[in-house]
Amino acid sequence: MLQQEIFRVADPGWIREFARAHSWATLISHTAPRGLVVSHLPVLVDQDAAAAPLTLLGHLARTDAEAHELGFHDVVVVLQGPHGYISPVWYGEAPHVPTWNFTVLHVHGRPEALDPADTYDVLSATVDHFENRFSEPWRLTQVEGYARRIAAAVTGFRLSATRVTAKAKLAQDERDDVVHRLVKALESDQPHANAELARAMSDIRRKP
Repeated sequence: MLQQEIFRVADPGWIREFARAHSWATLISHTAPRGLVVSHLPVLVDQDAAAAPLTLLGHLARTDAEAHELGFHDVVVVLQGPHGYISPVWYGEAPHVPTWNFTVLHVHGRPEALDPADTYDVLSATVDHFENRFSEPWRLTQVEGYARRIAAAVTGFRLSATRVTAKAKLAQDERDDVVHRLVKALESDQPHANAELARAMSDIRRKP
């Protein structure tokens, strides 16, 4: 990924919160028999590894894990946050061209494949992560017998990052008044409006 200093994010707190908030990931491996293998899956930040480098927990079908040769080589996990099209008409001045603002995190490392007991714990934690937004969360224990049977076809993993690359391209190279116009456009009812991207642009502007 092209990394420009103005858009680079190195704050461990920002990175950790980004990974926690954007759980849908792309897992990319390069294997000898298949070449590139790509899968999509939910991941969690391992809260028990708070003092260590960023550590992700995830799970995928056992057949997918075998295709990735999970645990035998390094992989990249890509997490994507708010992103969207920026029209040149929104700047209120010329010259500008269309661009795409985005936030993204690349996590590199060699995953550790987990045993069935730890895999089940990852599945349960994943359910809790998403269900905790409900006033009455659903729990995996409510169908534990069934869940344990189908969990036999799943492989969990733990990935402790050896390298993390975070990028937030959110108009940091523009003046405050220009960013204000972009944010207002993204908050409007125009085509390509994107309130989540507007919030991300405002938030990054407030950081020291």
